[in-house]
Amino acid sequence: MNSRAEQADNKTHRVPVLIVGGSLVGLSTSLFLGRLGVPHTLVERHAGTSIHPRGRGNNVRTMELFRVAGTEPAIHEAAATLADNHGILQTPTLVGDAGEWLFRQIDPGNGLARFSPSSWCLCSQNDLEPVLLDHARQLGGDLRYHTELMSFDADSDGVTAVVKSRETGDHTTFRADYLVAADGPRSPVREQLGIGQSGPGDLFHNVSVTFRSRALADVVGDRRFIVCYLTSPDADGALLPVDNRENWVFHAPWHPEHGETLEEFTDERCVEHIRRAVGVADLDVEITGRAPWHAAQRVARSYRSGRVFLAGDSAHEMSPTGAFGSNTGIQDAHNLAWKLAAVLGGWAGEGLLDTYDAERRPVAEATSARAAARSVEHSHPGFAPAPGTGGGGPQRGILNVALGYRYPQGAVVGADPETPVVPEGLSLTGEPGSRAPHLWLRHRGERVSTLDLYERSLVLLSDATAGSGWHEAALRVAAELSVPLTSYRVGDGTDADLMPEGDTDWSELHGVTAEGAVLVRPDGFVAWRSLVTVRDPESTLRQVLGGLLARP
Repeated sequence: MNSRAEQADNKTHRVPVLIVGGSLVGLSTSLFLGRLGVPHTLVERHAGTSIHPRGRGNNVRTMELFRVAGTEPAIHEAAATLADNHGILQTPTLVGDAGEWLFRQIDPGNGLARFSPSSWCLCSQNDLEPVLLDHARQLGGDLRYHTELMSFDADSDGVTAVVKSRETGDHTTFRADYLVAADGPRSPVREQLGIGQSGPGDLFHNVSVTFRSRALADVVGDRRFIVCYLTSPDADGALLPVDNRENWVFHAPWHPEHGETLEEFTDERCVEHIRRAVGVADLDVEITGRAPWHAAQRVARSYRSGRVFLAGDSAHEMSPTGAFGSNTGIQDAHNLAWKLAAVLGGWAGEGLLDTYDAERRPVAEATSARAAARSVEHSHPGFAPAPGTGGGGPQRGILNVALGYRYPQGAVVGADPETPVVPEGLSLTGEPGSRAPHLWLRHRGERVSTLDLYERSLVLLSDATAGSGWHEAALRVAAELSVPLTSYRVGDGTDADLMPEGDTDWSELHGVTAEGAVLVRPDGFVAWRSLVTVRDPESTLRQVLGGLLARP
């Protein structure tokens, strides 16, 4: 420990992880660290959670993470008002039957059930954040709102940070092993570290207007959309329901690049714009709030600087179309949390933390490009892309982006480094670097998904009847290396720990034979697999774990 830390007085608070930023990504980081038993403190300069209904689309992968973290039921309860809203409508007016559905259902025919125990969930940020806050605090998280990071100094052993209570003015010094910066797109932490960004930059600007209108529900009728793109040339915008009854949000194009100021968006202008966009000249509209937002495509050139990590908008910005940004950030938090827990717990080497950048930055680069393409497909109000820019049309799916992304390099053994980070189609068949396949099982009398097994330890799956020696080898190696590794025997035999439902062949689903084995990381990604048995499974597992966990 450096001399500064040694000389710190007894008012210095020591904590393994300090999280800067208490929005969706910061709260998710707290939740995931809490689940793994990692003490931490979160500071957020605002007085509380978000009050604006935004960031509502939580994709299937994010909901899988919240499922394992125990928050999925509470999130669905918080999202109940919009549970029947599914499609995206594009129309010049809401009067009559004009326009077309870009899609009517997120998951038509319930085909997603083949791949996941979860589904998409429409839960606005102002409804989701209180759920995450409550669960994070129940898990022992020290979450401090109205508290601002004033300065930080990182060295080879940790980070010394000074925070200020915006209520009392009191300053507190923290000494943390690691700092996670989830402090937004204009991240002061990233700026101080001097980490640059790549990408085209600003894409477009909108003003998000919240308003009340009782008559609008009658105009909308039974069209339960997630968002409606209104395309009238003189009054385009995006309409989003908050409660399907009287509370709504309207995204109006804003052009500061042409000298247009936020002050020009008066109540009178917003009311008239909304009326023209909807197509009802005397629609009752009461403006309740407005907030500017900026769509951009940028990715930090590094997600790590020594003991400091970037997550969420501080690491990447992307077009809101498709709701990729917040989901990518929450998944950043999940990837980083288990790695911090492993290193702080002493069962992985410091080098494991380098894989956070190696895995998550390529995902953000690929996903942000897809988000911009989707804005073209949906003709997002205010977005005028460069000539020739575009995606594959509104019919192009996003499940491969949301669920099928890969880690060709990082904390994986045996992955093909040439594999695209986002494949053209969805293939979850157990390849190293991909999210492990979903399979319904019976475990100790309960019905669980394979995904429910992955959180607090590495998991080895092998066949209950093959007699390949993987199970016994895993128990010995885990004890020898002091690594949390749970070994499950899968099948119908008396020794089986997990019994697949129906006639599903677990080994075939994971791309191995009955003599093979699959090693899955705590975040549910396949770390390594062996298609068949090997002569010395114990030595093989020891070598795999050493490389995977960057152990000396």
